[in-house]
Amino acid sequence: MRRAVAGLSPSMSPALSVLDLVPVRTGQTSTQAVAASLALAQRADDLGYRRYWFAEHHNMPAVASTTPPVLIAAAAARTSRIRVGSGGVMLPNHAPLVVAEQFAALEAIAPGRIDLGLGRAPGSDPVITQLLRMSGTSSDVDRFPDHVRDIGALMSPEGATVRLTGRAGDDDRYGIHATPAATGAPEVWLLGSSDYSAQLAAAFGLPYVFANHFSGEGLERALDLYRGQFQPSAHLDAPRTFLTANAVVAATTAEAEERMLPQARMMARLRGGRPLTALESVEQAAAAEAEDRLAAPLIDALRRRWFVGTGDEARAALSAFAARHGVDEVMVSPVSGAYDGEAMNAATGRVQTLELLAA
Repeated sequence: MRRAVAGLSPSMSPALSVLDLVPVRTGQTSTQAVAASLALAQRADDLGYRRYWFAEHHNMPAVASTTPPVLIAAAAARTSRIRVGSGGVMLPNHAPLVVAEQFAALEAIAPGRIDLGLGRAPGSDPVITQLLRMSGTSSDVDRFPDHVRDIGALMSPEGATVRLTGRAGDDDRYGIHATPAATGAPEVWLLGSSDYSAQLAAAFGLPYVFANHFSGEGLERALDLYRGQFQPSAHLDAPRTFLTANAVVAATTAEAEERMLPQARMMARLRGGRPLTALESVEQAAAAEAEDRLAAPLIDALRRRWFVGTGDEARAALSAFAARHGVDEVMVSPVSGAYDGEAMNAATGRVQTLELLAA
């Protein structure tokens, strides 16, 4: 059993992990974006990062991370030590048995290295959500707790049992296994940015991640609810949590500020309901910002929540952040933009962020 850290000294460095949305910039193909992310996963493995998770988003010009299980399999094949997983699978979009089978197969590919992070949000707009679910109802969202429980049982070596209606006797029980001869199961995490997910993780005795990279609102309350209501389980005997955070790290603070701008402008589009585009390059973002000031109202707020600067600056800030919230791990989403001349099949700025944070 693993226990949560009660608190950290600001001088202690938390373990670091990576969250990847597989960003796509102007002029870049999906093939190039995926190649860049897989190379980044290999570098994270070499640098000693604890885990590497892929998000699930749909129909977004700047995000190629639509199918976490596929990307996890590719990353697992290219790494040897780091845990790989989903951050997360948006469960209402998928049948629980399919998710269980996918992650049981991943556990067979990379035993002891698979994380299954589960979320309740759709990961897209209502049109795409309806296409994914083909129902137009909220029943899958309402049954989220049951589906989380079912997936855990299906992936276990013991499997799950359902009772068939209209039959009597012992043979009315029907056994189901996500894979025929499992020797282990992925580690299940609940993800979210609301009171609901924190309370559900606490009730189920599961580890919990607050999506701080997306919105820091409600962070303290969610952690208090999770820790205060936690019920020990067969999975975990004490609360276990970490936080996500956006990071842009470079050799100089000025470069980090430049590399921050493309993602800041993307966030401004999302929050303002504007049409989404592929990520601008650093030069494109600077030229456009001089004209439309799209990100200007957000920059100060983002700058306070993101970790932007040199390696020394960002490491110190991340250590203080982890200590303030009593976590021993921070999952960084490296959102460094790219300059025009940088290779399309590489993620130079994101690699730099990971290298300088791990220095």
